[in-house]
Amino acid sequence: MFQGASSIVLDSKGRLAVPTRHRDVLVATAASQLTITKHPHGCLMIFPRNEWEKFRERIAALPMQAQWWKRIFLGNAMDVDMDSTGRVLVSPELRSAAGLSRETVLLGMGAHFELWDAVNYAAQEAEQMKGQMPDVFKDFSF
Repeated sequence: MFQGASSIVLDSKGRLAVPTRHRDVLVATAASQLTITKHPHGCLMIFPRNEWEKFRERIAALPMQAQWWKRIFLGNAMDVDMDSTGRVLVSPELRSAAGLSRETVLLGMGAHFELWDAVNYAAQEAEQMKGQMPDVFKDFSF
């Protein structure tokens, strides 16, 4: 399970240096193979390949009325490998789609990661914190 936030600077070629605490797990469980695709909230999702395959099967099995979402998730997916120093190239198309600048935030979201532009993430998080929590949390104890 991946969790936690990491501030990461993309290099001039658009490479993301995977934090060491996640790198070892990704090497052991996914042979350094990842898949990156769009997320509907304006970030990117990064999956270890084995977790991507499970997600891909679920998306592919959706009915025809979800065809555009299949295109968004599957049609934009790019397989990548971590290099020997733990870097992953994020394609220009995906960087553009998520509005990524050099400053990013990598969030561990359980079985996958989200990659956000740092300014965009901070703005969206601040906006969410101003509003009411969803009803699903009404009986949740903190």
